[in-house]
Amino acid sequence: MSLLQEDRLVSILEYFSLKSRVFQAGPLCHTARFDDGDGLGFIHVLKQGNLKVEMVGQPTTRLEEPCLFFFMEPTQHVLKPQDDQTEMVCASFDFGTGLKNPLAFALAGMQIIKLTNLPSLAISLQLLFAEAMNKHSGQQALLDRLMEVVLIQLLRELIERNHLKTGLLAGMADPKLSKAITAMHDQPAQAWTLEGLADVAGMSRARFATKFREIVGTTPGNYLSTWRIGIAQSLLKRGKPIPLIADAVGYANASALSRAFSTQIGISPAKWKKLNATTLSS
Repeated sequence: MSLLQEDRLVSILEYFSLKSRVFQAGPLCHTARFDDGDGLGFIHVLKQGNLKVEMVGQPTTRLEEPCLFFFMEPTQHVLKPQDDQTEMVCASFDFGTGLKNPLAFALAGMQIIKLTNLPSLAISLQLLFAEAMNKHSGQQALLDRLMEVVLIQLLRELIERNHLKTGLLAGMADPKLSKAITAMHDQPAQAWTLEGLADVAGMSRARFATKFREIVGTTPGNYLSTWRIGIAQSLLKRGKPIPLIADAVGYANASALSRAFSTQIGISPAKWKKLNATTLSS
């Protein structure tokens, strides 16, 4: 098996292109409010200072040491600096807005990690902070790319260090479940059965089904269906023909894909493609 085949993130990043946009770099001198209407996630890196984070229906969180906190799902929140020493880099991000990307639903709510617990991100964060605090040509583009690097490294850290107990990333961190998840990601057209996935994981059928649901939060069959439709959306946005997409994601024909697509998305692939025509790749 090649290194790429063993990579637990490569297929997700191939089909769901990560894009970030840094909009705060340096001292945070005022209250900042963030909406959930654009379907974007948010990542904030607190370099220094004191900060309050407020969300509707949640207790206020006070941060008093360097940390990284993020929202995989669109979430309304407010940042309130508590002193004049607060310095931050903040960005929005998405892995394909409007697509059924499993990463977008991998974590719920705000996730906070102290920077001291992220030694593998130290060099990237140092570059990010250095670029944020100095004005140079091309700064915006470089900040955006550096934040994308930080996000990918963060996902890798969450998986490899097994920081999480439930959700997709926790499943990808599990030595056995990750084999089945990666197989589904890498070979969506394969006619996977519960028995076949259990064999890949090296587990009994019953134990695999139970553990997958306990950790990932859904059944293997449901996860595979969601993954296939997410890829179908991604390929539609790239302008691929529907019959080709059906073959690529494991459906017998365009009609079978259309039925599965409509069940999950609520409209046919053709209609979804038309509604998203402005984002199609050239």
